[in-house]
Parts: sequence; C-alpha cells; structure tokens
Amino acid sequence: MNSEPWRAGDRGNRLGPDVSESLPERWLRGPLGKIPASLLPFGHAFVAAREEVEAATKDLPDSRIWFEPWGAASIGFHLLHLAGSTDRLLSYARAEALSETQRAALAAERVLPVPRPGLEALLEAWAATVETALAQLERTPPGTLNDVRGVGRAQLPSTVRGLLAHAAEHARRHSGQIVTTAKIVRAMDLSTATREGGER
Repeated sequence: MNSEPWRAGDRGNRLGPDVSESLPERWLRGPLGKIPASLLPFGHAFVAAREEVEAATKDLPDSRIWFEPWGAASIGFHLLHLAGSTDRLLSYARAEALSETQRAALAAERVLPVPRPGLEALLEAWAATVETALAQLERTPPGTLNDVRGVGRAQLPSTVRGLLAHAAEHARRHSGQIVTTAKIVRAMDLSTATREGGER
C-alpha cells in the first residue's frame, strides 16, 4: 500500500485521491510521507484543501468557473490565487526572493488573464503547488521554524513557522470559498434549468 498518497502518479481519476464520504477528514488519516509530526497539521491542511477543491468542482463546466455570483470572487480567481499565493509564501519561507515568473503570476491575479484558463489547467496548477508544499514540509527541519523570514518587498518580519502556518490557513480559507461558490453556481444553474423547463 502506498504510504505517500499525495505523490504524483497516485492521484486517482482526477489529480488526487477520490474523497469518499466514508473516509475521515484528512487530519484523521495519519501521517503524510516523511513530514515531521510538528509540521503535519500544515500538510493535512494542504491536502484537505486540494481534495475539497477537486470534489467541489468535479464536472463543473469551464463556462461556470469564472462566474461571479452577486459580485463574489469566481472559482477561477480563487484557484488562480491559491496556486500563486501559496507558491510565493513557500518561497518566502525558503528565504528566497520572488522570481519574474512569480511576479507575473501575481500580476495575473490582479488583472485576470485573457483568455482565461480552464478548470483542468487551474486544478493541475493547484495540485502541483500542493505537491511542492508537501515536499518542502518534508525538507524543513523543525529546528528552523523560528528562523526569521522577510515577507514582500518591504521585508515585513515573519518566521518559517509563521509563513507555513499562514500558507496552510490561507489555502483552507480559499478552498472553503470555492466549495461555497461552487454550490451557489450549481444551485443557480439548477434553478435556471427548472424555470426554463417549466416555461416550455
């Protein structure tokens, strides 16, 4: 049995393991690879965010992921931001400056790209970012968690622990928004279909 279910090549039918309602939440399913126990909650948060996003958006057409119900941010924006912001936070935790590619990704979040990417591409990017996060957690010595790190151009003070914790919390927050928005979009589509069916 694979002891590292988050590894590439073992992603089930769609970028990650199928999440059955019979399974406990990810944090109750044991270790993740070689991630130290002190960092495991962060790993669980990343995997849970990936699984929830994949389940919530399954079979959702590309035409709906950029819909902004009542002005709320679209699923597409959340996915784009999830991958980009997590990647940036992980870089800061490694004490690395942002690359030109990362800066371009940040600009794309502020002014959405045209043409806009489809769901499959966005999910691929998010899944790859989660893989990177988990691998980084494996390589992070617990003794470095209180090491000081600067954030952004202003080099605002944080620590390795602070950045990893924020990245994990941030991922869970946006995955929750994706789940909610997907439910709203599906309900609106169902309501429209029902209304149109009744008008025939």
